[in-house]
Amino acid sequence: MLKRIESHGGFWQSITGSLENNETHRQAAVREIFEETGIHCNAEELIDLELTNIFEIAPQWRSKFAPDITHNEEVCFALQVEKCEVRLDALEHQDYLWLDAERAYAMFYWSSNKKALAKFITLQCESV
Repeated sequence: MLKRIESHGGFWQSITGSLENNETHRQAAVREIFEETGIHCNAEELIDLELTNIFEIAPQWRSKFAPDITHNEEVCFALQVEKCEVRLDALEHQDYLWLDAERAYAMFYWSSNKKALAKFITLQCESV
């Protein structure tokens, strides 16, 4: 879990980001993982949660988008990694935690993060 800097809400969330320059969703996820945590991975390591959240952009962040953009589409992936040191982007995040699913779920600010975690848990249970 990553904690946003206070000027960006100060809440706990997962890694997030936007598409850049003709990226696929997988390519953007790999890039954002590295930018926000310093963790290297490749697109094949991502677990496709087969979940896309569509939600209204909160008013405090609307200015970052074109005036006609009111909703975000969030394509969700998971990545299994060993607990390691995380290198935060100080312009976005101020802290991180490694947590079990129950504690992470309780701390997530966004319902879309909760949906993605619940989907990941369901997929893990089905694979056992």
